[in-house]
Amino acid sequence: MPCLNEVRTLPACIGKARSFLERAKVHGEILIADNGSTDGSQALARRLGARVIDVPRRGYGAALIAGIEAAHGRYVVMGDSDDSYDFSALDPFLRELRAGAQLVMGNRFQGGILPGAMPALHRWLGNPVLSFLGRRFFDIPIGDFHCGLRGFERAAMVELALRCEGMEFASEMVVKAALRGMTIREVPTVLSPDGRDRPPHLRSWRDGWRHLRFLLLFSPRWLFLVPGMALFVFGLAGFLALLPGALTVGSVTLDVHTMMYAGGAIVMGTQLLMFAVFAKLFAVDSGILPETRPIAWLRRWLRLEWGLLTGMLLLLGGVALGAWSVLTWEAASFGPLQTAEVMRLVISSLTLSMVGVQLLFASMFLGVLELRVHARRS
Repeated sequence: MPCLNEVRTLPACIGKARSFLERAKVHGEILIADNGSTDGSQALARRLGARVIDVPRRGYGAALIAGIEAAHGRYVVMGDSDDSYDFSALDPFLRELRAGAQLVMGNRFQGGILPGAMPALHRWLGNPVLSFLGRRFFDIPIGDFHCGLRGFERAAMVELALRCEGMEFASEMVVKAALRGMTIREVPTVLSPDGRDRPPHLRSWRDGWRHLRFLLLFSPRWLFLVPGMALFVFGLAGFLALLPGALTVGSVTLDVHTMMYAGGAIVMGTQLLMFAVFAKLFAVDSGILPETRPIAWLRRWLRLEWGLLTGMLLLLGGVALGAWSVLTWEAASFGPLQTAEVMRLVISSLTLSMVGVQLLFASMFLGVLELRVHARRS
């Protein structure tokens, strides 16, 4: 149990946990990971028979990481020490763990949320939205991403090398477990109003943003690849449609100004696609994300020389179109021009040149990443 000034609720939590161990005939311990309490929580917990470890690094995740590392059992159940979870009713968690699950998540929406136990903002917006994004981004069939009551194999969890020290630790555990192929199951859990006489440590908007940020940073596909592909495809479609001339759709006429935005979308989309590749390769090489078939395919076919050649050809095409536009201007004695026609040349020149330069330097950067990987492996 992570603890920060929980002297009011620790007796109930420790008593319920002990009653479960005795009733279920489980040989276990009650471990309190104290995060700097100043209300005497440590001394009280020791008097009640719990083992207490002091965690100087502040944060929900920091306390739990230290507690997991210090735990002696094969299985660990973690839960808040504010008496919002019933530690005397852990039978479903133990049953799933003994049946082979490596991570068992509580689901408060299935088990029941008692009146006053969860703020309306969390119940109807924060948790549903973040849980939906987690399921969508990582294909995890979990209905309650942020339930604080969980059971897991200690050895399997230690291997994940969890690092987040704040509230986003809850997301990190589920995401990394899913990415490493751990067996995850879910059981109904009842959430009761906590027994605190002070505001909770959780800060809705700050901690909600930290969860969302973590989900995005751990999913280069949704952070970079999907928006980049959308920008590139729609930009290219608009660009090609307007390249021959103006396009009229109903009462609306699209011309070079729209083509300029389409070229911008191509450039931005290309940049995001490159970021997707960089982020994925870096995350895999750093051990943050596991190697996948698409990454193996990229390593096989995404060569420095191919990128340099493609970038150079695009850049040369852009320079050629730029020269053509200058020659067109020269043919008019550097006087007034047919604006739309010349603008098509200029926009095409800039788009090809910018994408070409991006590919050239992106290829060199990928080469640097490969050197880093080879140096580390040697």
